[in-house]
Amino acid sequence: MARGKTYWTMLYRAWRLRCPRCGCERLFKSPFRMHEACAHCQLRYEREPGYFLGSIYINYGLTAVLATIAYFVLFFTEWIDGEAARWIVLAFAIVFPMWFFRYARSLWLGFDHFWDPGDEESEVARKSAMRGEPRT
Repeated sequence: MARGKTYWTMLYRAWRLRCPRCGCERLFKSPFRMHEACAHCQLRYEREPGYFLGSIYINYGLTAVLATIAYFVLFFTEWIDGEAARWIVLAFAIVFPMWFFRYARSLWLGFDHFWDPGDEESEVARKSAMRGEPRT
């Protein structure tokens, strides 16, 4: 667990699509392309090939839960017929994951950095201590 950072700080930075370590820089340079590293603290976002595979689980899981709930609410409340409910949920299941892609990656990066900050944070702390800077 990252020392001096709370779980709520991690969530706040993730929902704002900011660097999980410093919270200063944006994660994305375009709607679907991430920066390779934070320009402020030099945290590399992708630790290894396939690193963001976990974000797919977040994205898929939330999409499946929301689509299932929406379908049953629409179907059993009889606001619309079953066929229209299926089309609405299908459209949601296509559009929502594309919109949520950035947040799923940011949440995955934040969770991972919170529980396993890796050697990079140790290196930054060591360099800061050598310069006499206080720990944050």
